[in-house]
Amino acid sequence: MDQGLAGEIWGESEAVLALKSRLSRAAKVNRPVLLAGERGTGKELAAARLHYLSPRWQGPYLTLNCAALSPGLVESELFGHEADAYTGAKRARPGRFEAAEGGTLFLDEISRLSLEAQAKILRVVEYGTFQRLGNPREMRVDVRLVSATNVDLKARAAADEFLPDLLDRLSFEVIVLPPLREREGDVLRLAHLFAARMAGELGLAQAPTFSPAAAAALTGHDWPGNVRELKNTVERAVYRRPGGLLDEGDLELGLASMAGLGPEADQARPGQAVSGHAGPEPSPSSAAALELPLAKGQFDRLWADFALELFQAALARARHNQREAARLLGLTYHRFRFLYKKFSCSSAATKPKDVSGPDF
Repeated sequence: MDQGLAGEIWGESEAVLALKSRLSRAAKVNRPVLLAGERGTGKELAAARLHYLSPRWQGPYLTLNCAALSPGLVESELFGHEADAYTGAKRARPGRFEAAEGGTLFLDEISRLSLEAQAKILRVVEYGTFQRLGNPREMRVDVRLVSATNVDLKARAAADEFLPDLLDRLSFEVIVLPPLREREGDVLRLAHLFAARMAGELGLAQAPTFSPAAAAALTGHDWPGNVRELKNTVERAVYRRPGGLLDEGDLELGLASMAGLGPEADQARPGQAVSGHAGPEPSPSSAAALELPLAKGQFDRLWADFALELFQAALARARHNQREAARLLGLTYHRFRFLYKKFSCSSAATKPKDVSGPDF
């Protein structure tokens, strides 16, 4: 499951509490629900919550990741097949719809289904009937369908890649799962929880704690992979440095750990002060005029200068309205505030105290 915490959606932010409330309300109504959200936001956990809070909770709960199977096998998985229905089908086999009779079927990444499979699912939703592959006899089924997507299905329908009628049937209720960056306060709550669980798995007497710099880095990161990314990041840090205090450099946020895989990879770790500045340097905007190779530490200073110029330009255009400046830079307000503090900006955006290396 996305969050890997005993099937529960963890968090105390207003966004998570609102999500749980909507799921509880939708669970009571025997209608299809469409879960929308970025990868790693916990769509499978939300689907399980819908099932176990519903009147169907004693019935089966089955899942199918529509992206995990080849197009030729999806229909067999969904609707089953008779013996010799296709090459390799040696015996009859029920599909997920049959197996989920009286319960809930969760279809993750439903946008990946072929139009033919979509048409057959539409018939199940509309009439409660389907056919096994290789059998013309229609079978009736009582299954609640919960679907999930991380793409815009309306746009797919407009591009003739998703059946509009099926989209209408699936979206009796559409519940959007909040990304982690919009769950105020949950990042550190989850980070401490993941650290404690990993410490227990490693047999550590005490879970590591996070330094102020590490905590600021965690809360300032955008988390494009959401809770799954946070979990992997924290567990990796605890595994590599069991016990004690975890600092910003231990986290390897985003793709930072994939960059600079050479003997000098650790020379410009985030959070380290850059020293040894010797004289004026070329403007970052005149990169073509730079003489290569650069001196040690010069790239980091040029990057910091360039980022500062962007901040100054955005703040000036936004008349120092920070929310508007964040929008102009394509950043979330939370991320903007983190960088703003890191740059030690006043209303006139002063020189950063410590910005070493590309940080966003």
